[in-house]
Order: sequence, then structure tokens, then C-alpha cells
Amino acid sequence: MIDFLRPALAVAVLASATACGASSAPKTPAAAATGAATAETRPSADATPVTATMPDVIGGNAGRAQEQMDPGLEMVFEDTSGRSRPVDDPAEWKVCDSRPGPNEQITAYPVVFEVVKAAESCA
Repeated sequence: MIDFLRPALAVAVLASATACGASSAPKTPAAAATGAATAETRPSADATPVTATMPDVIGGNAGRAQEQMDPGLEMVFEDTSGRSRPVDDPAEWKVCDSRPGPNEQITAYPVVFEVVKAAESCA
């Protein structure tokens, strides 16, 4: 009788060992498990967030230009004279150009103001 139960006992032990290794978590597609975007979550290549329109600040004071922008907006002031000077106080500088340009949609960050010292002329 024991010989008859041995195969049944072996099947029961294997079945319980297999069940213990199984997860009760739902199956996740490989793309989601690796962090790759799926078709449902992938943003469109054409989608470009527009947050605001760039004001026309060309020729104006860089400090006032900074005040016109949303305080949470990432901005950079670059010395366009070629001397690579730090712009510590934008109020002492004037705007020669901007990226994006005047009246263009702001779709990339940081917004860049190309500036020179207030007494200098734009090249």
C-alpha cells in the first residue's frame, strides 16, 4: 500500500513546491517591468508643452525682464560679449537677445537671455 501512495505523495509535494514559488501578484508586461514606456503611457513625439509666450524684452533691462517672467521659470543670463562674465545682478545688464525669441512659445527650458553690461552695445 505504501508503494501505491509514493507516486501520489511525490506529485503532491511537487505541486505544493510549485505553488509556493508562484506569485499572487498580477503578471506585468516586460516593458513595464524594465521601465520602458508602453503605448498607453508614451507621450506623443509631437506633444510640446506650452507654458507661456516669451515677452519682447530685447533692448530692455535684464532685471526688469526677469521680473516679467514667472518666478518658477528656469532662466539663464549669458554674457554675449564673448568675455563669459558672470551675471550676478541682472539689473546691471541689458538684453540683446533671448531664446525663445520675442512672442514665441516657451517650450524648452531654461529660457536664455543673452545680455551685455547696460553701458555696452549689443554686437
